[in-house]
Amino acid sequence: MNLKLNTDRMLAHTEGPIGYMTFNNPPRHNALSLEMWAGIADIIEHFEANPDIRVVVMSGAGGKAFVSGADISEFNKVRGNAAQAETYGQASARGSRALTTMTKPLIAKITGYCIGGGLATALQADVRFATPDSTFGIPAAKLGLGYDYEGLAKLSRICGPARARDILFSARFLTTEEAYDAGIVQFVVERDEIDAEVREYCERIGGNAPLTIKAAKAAVNAYENGGNAEEVRAVRTLVRDCFDSSDYKEGRNAFAEKRRPNFSGN
Repeated sequence: MNLKLNTDRMLAHTEGPIGYMTFNNPPRHNALSLEMWAGIADIIEHFEANPDIRVVVMSGAGGKAFVSGADISEFNKVRGNAAQAETYGQASARGSRALTTMTKPLIAKITGYCIGGGLATALQADVRFATPDSTFGIPAAKLGLGYDYEGLAKLSRICGPARARDILFSARFLTTEEAYDAGIVQFVVERDEIDAEVREYCERIGGNAPLTIKAAKAAVNAYENGGNAEEVRAVRTLVRDCFDSSDYKEGRNAFAEKRRPNFSGN
């Protein structure tokens, strides 16, 4: 089922338990415009509220890029000075916040360029697949723009401070092999196989207990955020919810009966 959006630069549809979000700006290698950030927020909020969707995949249209960064062609109009940059940041924050706070697993399927804001967006995913010919980097130092703390902290947590400094200071591009070694990418799959591999992986997730996955994601996020006491308490509540759920009973019964469980998310 296709979702109706306020922009044609973002696409979304559902297939069973999987929600698909596509960055649809191929002439600019899927560079992120302001309207695309709004579309991201609308899509993620819809998938988050839909109990039938258990995992979300984001990818770029056209095959040449996941996302090549921000749409520089609109910078003079919407990001030409500090005041405009602040306004732009506030508008894009809703989309970024939707990605950050989504409780369901988010998978990035990367083909081609994954640059600048594209890499920052991909790093919001829980798991990243990429083709061997993909390219990664943050060329901010070549443009003179600054990156906010949150995005660089995420990069540093994933690949380590020293490698993050290399990526940022040199503004060089990384191969998929380098990105894999750095922990930026978890799976490397050939182009003609990546769609099927990602679908199979998502179907595996979709067959598992949603409450368990929600609690696990919250726990890992809490760890990444330094074990914030409030977040840890929230994780403990989610864990208790698992033990009180009908899914826990279904899981035990399925194990005893030697069959696949049928989890409802309740």
